[in-house]
Amino acid sequence: MIRPARPEDVPVITRLVRDLAEYEREPEAATATEEDLATALFGAHPAVFAHVAEHTAENGSTVVAGMALWFRNFSTWTGRHGIYLEDLYVRPEFRGLGYGRALLTELARVCVERGYTRLEWSVLDWNTPSIEFYRALGAVAMDEWTVYRLDGRALAELGG
Repeated sequence: MIRPARPEDVPVITRLVRDLAEYEREPEAATATEEDLATALFGAHPAVFAHVAEHTAENGSTVVAGMALWFRNFSTWTGRHGIYLEDLYVRPEFRGLGYGRALLTELARVCVERGYTRLEWSVLDWNTPSIEFYRALGAVAMDEWTVYRLDGRALAELGG
């Protein structure tokens, strides 16, 4: 089952973000706290959203198997919003069961329902299993685009 995240999901979402950072070989970069994510997702003016995939065990108990954390972006070319998928993560023991596809399907449904024109995300170029998965869904790499980032000292110097 795919559903919008609820405040009580914040601890597991925080854990999944850290698990993703470990998978992406940057565990020290995941510094967000439960409070940070709770505020971003459920504060007075949330600008970040999340969906979770729940797995139901044979005994009827449920566990969060994965999550998609996203925010709205905007295309000046189409004049419409889209979704930028910041994090998609399915726990290793639940991979191959359709949870990743179900999460992306739900975000695509949100796009279609709201008239958004794009669902975009980034993937590390060494992450071959994910790249193959995305291509199988019909996603196209934006090979001519390079992501740039200002953070840390460079951001402080430019913005200070």
